[in-house]
Amino acid sequence: MSIIGHSIYRKESLEKVTGKARYTNDFETKGMLYGKIVMSPYGHAKIVNIDDTKTRRMKGIHAIITGGNLPLTGEELRDRPPIAFDRVRYFGEVVAIVVADNLRLAELGANNLDVTYEPLPVVNSPSEALRPDAPIIHENLGSYKKTPGAFPVPGTNIASKIKIRKGNLEKGWNESTVTAEATFSFHPSDHVAMETRCSFAQIHESGIVEITSSSQAPFMIKKLISDYFEIPVGNIVVHTPLVGGAYGGKASVQLEILAYIASRAVDGRPVKIVNTREEDMVTSPGHIGLEAKVKLGCTNDGLLKVAELVYLWDGGAYSDKAIDLSRAGAVDCTGPYHIENVFCDSFCMYTNHPYPAPFRGFSHSEVHFTFERTMDILANKLNIDPLHFRYINAIKPGDTSPTQVLLNSSNIGNLQKCISKLRELMNWDNGQIIKLDQHKIRAKGISCIWKNSTIDSNASSGVILTFNPDGSINLISGVIEIGTGTKTVLAQILAERMKMPIEKIYVQMPVNTQSTPEHWKTVASRGIFMAGRALLKAADDAITQLKERASCILRAPIEDLEVGYEKVFLRDDPSINVDVKDIAYGFVYPNGNTVGGQIIGSGTYTLRHITRLDPETGAGKPGPEWTVGAQGVEIEIDTRTYQYRLINAYSVIDIGKVLNLAGAKGQVMGAMSMGLSFAGRETFIFDEYGRVLNPQLRTYRPLRYGEQPKYFIEFVETPQIDAPYGARGVGEHGLIGMPAALGNALSAGVQINLNHLPLSPELIWRTKEDER
Repeated sequence: MSIIGHSIYRKESLEKVTGKARYTNDFETKGMLYGKIVMSPYGHAKIVNIDDTKTRRMKGIHAIITGGNLPLTGEELRDRPPIAFDRVRYFGEVVAIVVADNLRLAELGANNLDVTYEPLPVVNSPSEALRPDAPIIHENLGSYKKTPGAFPVPGTNIASKIKIRKGNLEKGWNESTVTAEATFSFHPSDHVAMETRCSFAQIHESGIVEITSSSQAPFMIKKLISDYFEIPVGNIVVHTPLVGGAYGGKASVQLEILAYIASRAVDGRPVKIVNTREEDMVTSPGHIGLEAKVKLGCTNDGLLKVAELVYLWDGGAYSDKAIDLSRAGAVDCTGPYHIENVFCDSFCMYTNHPYPAPFRGFSHSEVHFTFERTMDILANKLNIDPLHFRYINAIKPGDTSPTQVLLNSSNIGNLQKCISKLRELMNWDNGQIIKLDQHKIRAKGISCIWKNSTIDSNASSGVILTFNPDGSINLISGVIEIGTGTKTVLAQILAERMKMPIEKIYVQMPVNTQSTPEHWKTVASRGIFMAGRALLKAADDAITQLKERASCILRAPIEDLEVGYEKVFLRDDPSINVDVKDIAYGFVYPNGNTVGGQIIGSGTYTLRHITRLDPETGAGKPGPEWTVGAQGVEIEIDTRTYQYRLINAYSVIDIGKVLNLAGAKGQVMGAMSMGLSFAGRETFIFDEYGRVLNPQLRTYRPLRYGEQPKYFIEFVETPQIDAPYGARGVGEHGLIGMPAALGNALSAGVQINLNHLPLSPELIWRTKEDER
């Protein structure tokens, strides 16, 4: 029997395609109230007065909640009040919550709240935030509670500074004969998940706090709300049903805190808060922005010797996950290349912009855009094929990462094989630029990728398996089904291990933190690796129990027994066997005597040998392995109007081992589409007050139907020894190289350096005009 590698339909697919799947906003309870947030119309302003007279006169209003007397929140640095008081620091910040009998009434009440503001000077970019005369956004930065991985600089707008120091910078420059230097930038943007965020909370008379939320991290909600409000962690129960897209944005904890505060204000009654699209884009955390300077040096033969990098991350008004994002960008700052001398400063900067959550790829598409664009600039200087340039510098076993981790074939895979396969897949040798007519050009661009998962050193995952009387198995894991199909792949792993039909494995999709074993977070492409390891341990536990029980019945030593094909049998004589269904709930002898009960298997897995980074050098092991790959984009552009079409997009990724072929290709394709959309379309537009001018899908324009290229996806398989069946993470990796590949294709096509995102025809025209 072999289920691994097959394209198995997702376990929840019937619910979804028939429209019967239930998401957070689909749930209603008796007596439920509705909360509506009031947002700041300024990026930075003093709150002078909140007049709630008109709202309080309205019938059906139960509470008007304003800031003050609430704990500061934040995962790495506790710098964010759940509801602003005294002043607001970003456009869209919550200044009040109105709780009413229904959503319409709550909206009317929120609209009737009169808030008077006094605008303050705005910090509108990370480079502005770094200036000596910049307004200080957090005067109390030095007193905030922080984790060991946060390095704030009090008296500045630097929420954290991460340093990577490898080798000798002076030596690297002395060995370099050719150099390239470039600057890059792009604004914050949004995830635009189909389902907007929604949470509701209730405080029972027993003291149990019950929260239901569209979240990637229900166990983190439980932990943080316990910490913030000093509630016994066992008193908090978090439910998460199916989630309608997340891409990292629903890993942050925000609406859940507001829903709890709202319920507390109305004597524990259930209160639901659901974002509109505009609120989801600006009030809740979005996608981080970046300004960067990249300087590379190499020999005349094209061997990279040194990288000097400065990354200024737009951490927004509150650090939340931005500190972690700036760390992750530093960890893999060089792209997947062997460079002995690396100097990188990664600054998480406060600005008066909406604060960021993780975005699919966790800083890697952002860093790779800057680095891979500079790689093309350097290749042009060398007059060398950019694909060959990457091939000869590709990271390999025996090299070390920027954080000085020694690499081997298990933890790094085979990038050179990916590059060779990409060369064939996109017919690279036929030419990078093809002139179609007097004004139309077809151009190709490429990039290479890698990604490690910066992750908590104590991150763990658990799985419980319960057997049914017919021998089928219920699989219970804390992984959230956010569209990745992870729980279906877990079912495949279990079916493979138990040698049984996957149809007899039932997967619990919703998560209840009181009864579901903990999974750290459904982020960082860690679901299969961590939950898969826990699952294999749980399966082995169940197999041991089945053998012990069958040993008594078959009168044979445990070591002589095998489990598979829904039986426990003698390895040397399978005709001597007992059906799993006859022992899964205990075995009943002919006289009625029964031995044993329900088989319940359990397993946990905790990441091993993960360390914090050294604060001075950045040395350390932030994650277990890297996934590497090579990607390309082919475009057709009109050199008069700079309008362009996406023709083809390519990915070759070392996946370790394909577990579900259609699922893996779907994940990579979806990620590629997101990467192209981020690169060519998506951005927030800010005015001088720090206001987002395009917080709706009419003016914020993701890639749409009919604008997609044709996708080509292939895999290389270099097994990761410690992973389930050798599989590497692949949930994010299709996105990472797309912005750089598109930038390189367009830059080659119009013969200018395009270093700002999004890559719109207007940007190309303006850049071309500036060069004239």
